[in-house]
Amino acid sequence: MKRLIAVAALAVAALLGGAGPALAHNTLVGSDPAEGAQLATGPREVRLTFDQPVRAGEGYNTVTVVGPDGTYWTDGEVRVEGNAVVAPVRELGPAGTYTIGYRVLSNDGHPVPGKVTFTLTQPGNGTPAPAPQEADQAEQDSSGGMPVWPWVVGAVVVVVLGLVLALRLGRPKS
Repeated sequence: MKRLIAVAALAVAALLGGAGPALAHNTLVGSDPAEGAQLATGPREVRLTFDQPVRAGEGYNTVTVVGPDGTYWTDGEVRVEGNAVVAPVRELGPAGTYTIGYRVLSNDGHPVPGKVTFTLTQPGNGTPAPAPQEADQAEQDSSGGMPVWPWVVGAVVVVVLGLVLALRLGRPKS
């Protein structure tokens, strides 16, 4: 029985120990403007900082700034600067809550979506940008990447096979 417990503990440790690199998607660690910030004037750009480098490339990373009335305020191409993604913003318009929506390509190749909000307390004089094309929006909505379930099934099969082999080979000969 002790051997079974030891083998099971080792199998679980191996299973969990190997999961770290596979789950190493980028995580947002900061933004400018910060989540929930109250601003009297709108930013000229938004900066999203992640815990790992972001993959650069055209079409990989998108950032949109959406105003309280549903209009878009992003103005130009997104830049990748190591761990940060920077997007230029037009002069903002109505006062209210603005949402910075993003989808970046993690260093491991998986898309990472999210959002940050801030509030503009004084209305600006800006005019909104045209809405992004629907193809771009559909691309943002897709999750991409390989599903996790085949990896989970494979890991369970490996653990079960390890337990069966340990029990069969560990029996004393009579």
